[in-house]
Amino acid sequence: MEHFVLNNSVVMPKIGLGVYNIKDNNEDAILWALHNGYRHLDTAAAYRNEELVARAIRKSGVKRSDIFITTKVWSTDLGRKTRQAFETSLQKLQTDYIDLYLIHWPAKNYLESWHLMESLYKEGKIRAIGVSNFEQEHLDKVMKQGTIIPAVNQIQTNPLLQQGALHEYMGKHGIQHVAWSPFGHGNKEILAHPVLAEIAAKYNKTAAQVILRWNLMRDIAVIPKSVTPARLQQNLEVFDFALSDEEMGQIAALDQNKRGFVDPQNKFYLWTTRFIPLS
Repeated sequence: MEHFVLNNSVVMPKIGLGVYNIKDNNEDAILWALHNGYRHLDTAAAYRNEELVARAIRKSGVKRSDIFITTKVWSTDLGRKTRQAFETSLQKLQTDYIDLYLIHWPAKNYLESWHLMESLYKEGKIRAIGVSNFEQEHLDKVMKQGTIIPAVNQIQTNPLLQQGALHEYMGKHGIQHVAWSPFGHGNKEILAHPVLAEIAAKYNKTAAQVILRWNLMRDIAVIPKSVTPARLQQNLEVFDFALSDEEMGQIAALDQNKRGFVDPQNKFYLWTTRFIPLS
């Protein structure tokens, strides 16, 4: 596994396993992933499977110190509730520290939560703190009013939504771009796109593998989700080829700034207590 170095020198695997919507009956998928080289597990309080992640880690026999755990505080726990939400996640994950703790959405009171997370970081309970689904305006406020620059911004990124301007902005500030739903949540328009299919055939790879390699070559970490061992294995087999400048350009030309799912600017998703997130 290759790694990115975050802005506080913490090392994070370039490829992780997203566990959104993975339930108890999929525990074997997490076990398979850990037994076959995955070392980054990305969960969240809102996914309601932190206890499942803990159980799989325990059964795997892999040392806790060798696993990079990301979890997130949900919108209804922003503000004064954040510390308790963090302690609840610690308990469910059966660990005494979190490798990466994120604000899941830029909802009301996210700045108050950021200050509390800075305190938890300084106490040594979190190795790195960051955000998810933040736009430039939200990042600006965090950096202006906080004392720590986010280590990560986890955002929806795929060939039809390449996040070019935000990616460049994050790079200038040392914020690691992490792509959630890199395949557009299984979007057939993406996975069957003729440009990606042609490039994949050249390297004897799948379109999904090309997408992951394209992200990595843009210095973007990825957290694809799968419960199928064959696909889990394929998602790791992306370090043995490199796309040419021409091929990178062909994929860049696919950008439509097309959001397949939710928009951080949509107030429904920012304020509702009923929404179960996609990332």
